[in-house]
Amino acid sequence: MLRDYQATDAEAIVRVALAAFAEFEPHFSDWPLFNANVAKMPGLAQTGEIIVAEDDGRIVGAVAYIGPKAKKPAFFDPAWPVIRMLVVDPAARGKGVGRQLTEECLRRAERDQAQVIALHTTPIMTVALPMYLRMGFVKTGEAPDILGVPYAVYVKTLA
Repeated sequence: MLRDYQATDAEAIVRVALAAFAEFEPHFSDWPLFNANVAKMPGLAQTGEIIVAEDDGRIVGAVAYIGPKAKKPAFFDPAWPVIRMLVVDPAARGKGVGRQLTEECLRRAERDQAQVIALHTTPIMTVALPMYLRMGFVKTGEAPDILGVPYAVYVKTLA
């Protein structure tokens, strides 16, 4: 079940985010700094909409949808809505949670009458990146590295 984030969800989404990114520790040059930034995920509610996924009353995933007019990193076109911080609890993977959260962001972009939606990701995310590509996202350029890990911008044209 998907629903909008509530302030009381903050601790749970931070726990899920930290667990979701844990496997990437060897890739980042400053893991404590990366984790500190991941733990700021609830702050994305200030500029966007956080969507949470629940399974049996437990939060198993989350994503931030940053609308077309909201402030976003400079490597994105300011008019684009952006998907940020898609996280799924490792114990809940393989059930389509990431895809459902992404599809909800696509619905919100269409609601906002956006022509495209964007995200940035990295090849080390060997589950997320192929999912985005299957969903029609196309690489459009590079994004700044994050602590030694290369990232790129991907966009999907909306109907």
